[in-house]
Amino acid sequence: MALNYHQLHIFYTVANLGSFSAAAQSLHMTQPAVTMQMQSLEEYFGCKLFIRSTKRIELTEAGHVLLPFAVRSLELMRETEEAMSRFTHQLEGRLQLGASLTIGEYVLPRLLGPFGHQYPHIEIKLKVMNTSQIVEYILQHQLNFGLVEAPVDHPDIQMEPVMEDELKLVVPAAHELAQADSVDLENVIKHPFVLREKGSGTRQVMEDEMQRRGVKPGDLNVVMELGSTGAVKSAVEAGFGITMLSPSSVKHEVALGLLRIVKIRDASFKRRFFSIHLKSTILPISAVTFLNFIKQPKIREEYL
Repeated sequence: MALNYHQLHIFYTVANLGSFSAAAQSLHMTQPAVTMQMQSLEEYFGCKLFIRSTKRIELTEAGHVLLPFAVRSLELMRETEEAMSRFTHQLEGRLQLGASLTIGEYVLPRLLGPFGHQYPHIEIKLKVMNTSQIVEYILQHQLNFGLVEAPVDHPDIQMEPVMEDELKLVVPAAHELAQADSVDLENVIKHPFVLREKGSGTRQVMEDEMQRRGVKPGDLNVVMELGSTGAVKSAVEAGFGITMLSPSSVKHEVALGLLRIVKIRDASFKRRFFSIHLKSTILPISAVTFLNFIKQPKIREEYL
């Protein structure tokens, strides 16, 4: 019997999850199949790799020695597959990801098309939900990874920045500020605001930057709080107030002349979008390829 990538992947998963049954669920295998593969691996090395107990599977000394080599082998295999997939574009697999509202509704739809053309054999399943739901789905092994608008602090979650975004002042086309190329923050806060609900990532970024500029949230004249970006856009378009949104979310309305984007001279409302996944798992090659695809500046410049 020869040592193979599949067995090292199973070994890595069992070692990190501490359970044959949890590893089987994560890998979409039966528990007897996982057990059989690990028995074969132990036979190959001629030593025990696991201490089996009723509560949790633990590594033997030999298992602890093998684990870092397994990790390096898996990472090298992923890098190899990714590098070669650029030449064949025959990469296959199912990509199950979650995205928070702004990313899922306004950013990813413009990127999934070109990604699908380049990798037509990858099946994409996207769920749009809030960040806490995405984290829960990832912890339950129902999603490979997620894309979120704010940092996530969880001991089992690995986080990595993938792209930058910057909120801009958005006003109705007939608003007095719409005629200016740029305005001062002092002038902006004199006008009524329509905002997302408290706790939303978009609103938090706006309030944090304004506080750094000496403007407290209570200083704003918030005339309306709404639960979705679409509702905020409609209210601003109707003339109820101005707002701060990602330019990608108002691209259509700006093109139609319904809304205008105005630069605020003395403030920068930049934020990062993050990918998150379980620390105990290695992302499938389809997920790594997708993340590398959306990280490319030329891709974002062309499609966002």
